[in-house]
Amino acid sequence: MRISSPSRVLWPDLGFTKLDLANYLIAVGDAFVAANGDRPLSLQRFPEGIDGEQFFSKNPPKGAPDYVRSVMVIYPSARSHPQLIIDEPAAAVWAVQMNTIVFHPWPSRAEDSDNPDQLRIDLDPQPGTDFDDAIPAAIELRKVLAEAGLEAFIKTSGNRGLHVFAPIEPVREFLDVRHAVIAAARELERRMPDKVTTAWWKEERGERIFVDFNQANRDRTMAGAYSPRALAHAPVSTPITWDELETTDPKAFTVLTVPDRLRTVGDPWADFGAKPGNIDELLGWWARDLENGLGELPFPPDYPKMPGEPPRVQPSRARKEA
Repeated sequence: MRISSPSRVLWPDLGFTKLDLANYLIAVGDAFVAANGDRPLSLQRFPEGIDGEQFFSKNPPKGAPDYVRSVMVIYPSARSHPQLIIDEPAAAVWAVQMNTIVFHPWPSRAEDSDNPDQLRIDLDPQPGTDFDDAIPAAIELRKVLAEAGLEAFIKTSGNRGLHVFAPIEPVREFLDVRHAVIAAARELERRMPDKVTTAWWKEERGERIFVDFNQANRDRTMAGAYSPRALAHAPVSTPITWDELETTDPKAFTVLTVPDRLRTVGDPWADFGAKPGNIDELLGWWARDLENGLGELPFPPDYPKMPGEPPRVQPSRARKEA
């Protein structure tokens, strides 16, 4: 794979170049493809490095090599469009050639993109909280998912938060998986009401960890495992073991350190997907909460209005208008 402008600096603070990033993807290639391959993928591209303009590329750019395939997916608008698929490290290196820094895989497979095979929960620290506050929430969330029959895996977000994943059988569509995530999030919130919130509106979250249920929607993605992030110290969204969690420093996982970590520690997600569970128990919790008056939660503003959804207006604004 020819890399044009190989000396272009992507991370100025590190002097880390486009060629360095290509070599990083080669070094983590097998683990990267295991985590992100065979999935519709969006590319977050930075033609001038992390301090320059950026854009998301969902359809494969023109001139893609023959070994880079695509699959038709359906977006929330009901529009269909081809989306990139990565099947081998060379395809990831080609994406770097196209100035990609962050890789955003769907939670579903290319051959069945409508039915996720991953339940994903984003633990997002709000102002006044940090990574350390997300740790006890993640530990309790693991217990919640275990009670629902799911095995949880964890990774750093590459920023301040944590991503908790569980492999599931791809037999339910996105709205069902969203409802399963909300059910788990509400149970976590009940157990840790002073530490965790499901409040969609920022003015209601307080200094708590927000469980971002809307990341479970169709065409909503997180940075993939082993994907770099466009931050000054070049962090990587890194799978870790549960035993590591309480002593983990997410800033230590960067494009400079993760290849050696993989060689010495191995991939904590090597067995991900070996024993997929199902979301039936969580959907039972969802139904129970509906009966108790807890209904649908807001969708992102670019989504069509959904059945049972509350008004998309800030509570303070609604009170003022009333």
